[in-house]
Amino acid sequence: MSALRHQKILLGVTGSIAAYKCGELVRLLVKAGAEVKVIMTQAATEFISPLTLSTLSKNPVITEMWEDDEWNQHVEMGLWADHMLIAPATAHTLAKMATGLADNFLLATYLSAKCPVSFAPAMDLDMWKHPSTIANIKTLQSYGHTMIDVGDGELASGLRGRGRLAELEDILAHLTDVMSPDLSLARTTALVTAGPTREHLDPVRFLSNPSTGRMGIAIAEALARRGAEVTLVLGPSALSTSQTGVHTVHVTTAAEMYEACVSRHDRADICVFTAAVADYRPAMTSQQKIKKSSADMSIELERTEDIAATLGKSKGSRIHVGFALETQQGEANAKRKLQQKNFDYIVLNSPIGPDEGFGSVTNRVTIYGTDNTETKIELKDKRLIAEDIAALIATKFTS
Repeated sequence: MSALRHQKILLGVTGSIAAYKCGELVRLLVKAGAEVKVIMTQAATEFISPLTLSTLSKNPVITEMWEDDEWNQHVEMGLWADHMLIAPATAHTLAKMATGLADNFLLATYLSAKCPVSFAPAMDLDMWKHPSTIANIKTLQSYGHTMIDVGDGELASGLRGRGRLAELEDILAHLTDVMSPDLSLARTTALVTAGPTREHLDPVRFLSNPSTGRMGIAIAEALARRGAEVTLVLGPSALSTSQTGVHTVHVTTAAEMYEACVSRHDRADICVFTAAVADYRPAMTSQQKIKKSSADMSIELERTEDIAATLGKSKGSRIHVGFALETQQGEANAKRKLQQKNFDYIVLNSPIGPDEGFGSVTNRVTIYGTDNTETKIELKDKRLIAEDIAALIATKFTS
């Protein structure tokens, strides 16, 4: 039975071009058994008609505080809902929510709502990255509201980047999680590494790799949604997380990541090593910028600490999961690391194929286990792969 069956969902639709997707969203919610009522801002009606959403939800759609000389009761609507979802949520509406403005029926109802609130932003990438938008989102999260993260791809402006409304299946999955959460990892602690490391040659140059940390962040969030208290040790990355239950420790070098992990390993039940840690660092680091000369230059490198291998020696009953990024003999190399580093599972992936590896939002992986299991996951969003990995970990932990 769907977790949304008989749940009362109050959907707030604001004036983003992504509002046109709300017809399908309402249809999917109703199909899942939810009772849906819709509130629209006046701007939203320019992108999709109230009649469409009224027909699909089988309930009247409210757009104004006063309609046909009757006052719509916003307090009653706020009390009716089991969950309020604002999707798409424009930068304009997010700002009003954060500052408590109530100049339309949707915002008045939001301020009256006693139920949990989720919001799915949708805007152009520069608006999404603007400090005011970031600050407003943090404010809303401090109220206990949950953000459904934006997607990455082509935007209405013709640009490409982050800011798209989340995929509808992700919105449904979010509502399912918050209304019937899987807490199979409650009372556990997890340690997750993510992102690259930087090994400096001098104050302005370093050795690194293109890892963004997206996969590791997604795994940390997936574990937290199952109830784990997660420490995310994150190398230099433009990405971050605001997921409840995830505490981020920022590091730069392999040595800093090693120290952060060693000091927390004893308290962890689950360790997932997704970080692309540098295997080598310069043996000598210049305190001043190295000036260019006419001569060639050689750099002596020394090995960095192998975090996963070191902690694997004191693994005990913990669950350890590693990643292997390989360009050739992938299966053989992954299985060798599985044994050498004392992993329970290793996730093999490649940077060669289209839409795979570093920098992409999707990936294709194979997971090998010490129990001789082999799980192939075809190309899909890294967040969904993270859910698959978290589910695998939860199954092993509870068994």
